[in-house]
Amino acid sequence: MIVGLTGGIGSGKSEVSRRFEKLGIDVVDADLVAREVVSLGKPALKKIEEYFGPEILLADQTLNRSILRELIFNDSNKKKWLESLLHPIIRADLIAQLNRSKSPYKILSSPLLLETSQHEIVDRILVVDADESLQLSRAMQRDTNSPDQIKKIMATQMGRLERCSKADDIIKNHGDFNELDIQVKKLHNFYLQLTKH
Repeated sequence: MIVGLTGGIGSGKSEVSRRFEKLGIDVVDADLVAREVVSLGKPALKKIEEYFGPEILLADQTLNRSILRELIFNDSNKKKWLESLLHPIIRADLIAQLNRSKSPYKILSSPLLLETSQHEIVDRILVVDADESLQLSRAMQRDTNSPDQIKKIMATQMGRLERCSKADDIIKNHGDFNELDIQVKKLHNFYLQLTKH
C-alpha cells in the first residue's frame, strides 16, 4: 500500500514524514527526487540550460533555483515547458524507489501530489493541514523567501479546502508536537491494519 502524503508549503509534511520514518516506514520524498534529477551531470540539467540559457546555472554549474523559480512564476509557458520535461522523469524515479521499499506500507511525500499525476500511483491520500497564517510564518522561518514569494507559491498550490476534500486521511498540524505524534501513531496503526487485509 502506498500512502500519498501532501500539504501546502509550511504545513509540516517533513515533520510528519520524520515521524513515520521513526516508526520504520519508508518515505520517498518527491522534493529530493526533483532535486536529484536536475543535479550536476544529469540530462535534465543540460536541457534546462539549453532552454533558459547559461545564466540559469551558478558558478559551480549547478542549477540556480531562485532564478528558475522567478522565471517560471512569471511565465506560464516556461513553467509548462519545465513541468513537461521534469514530471515524467520524477514520476519514473518515484515509482522505482517505491518498488524497492520493504516496509509494510510506504509513503510518497509530495507537495504537488494532487496537482500532478502522482496521485494516480497512491492508494490513499494523507493531507497535512495547517491554517494559512501558520503556513506563511513556518515557511518564512524555514526559507529565505519573502512573504510575497511564499504567497505566490501558495497561490500555485491547491487551496486548503479542495486539498482536504480529496483526502482519505487528514493530520491537523497546528504546532503541538505531542498532538502530532498521537495523530501519526494512530494513522500508522490504522495503515498496518489495512495492509493486513
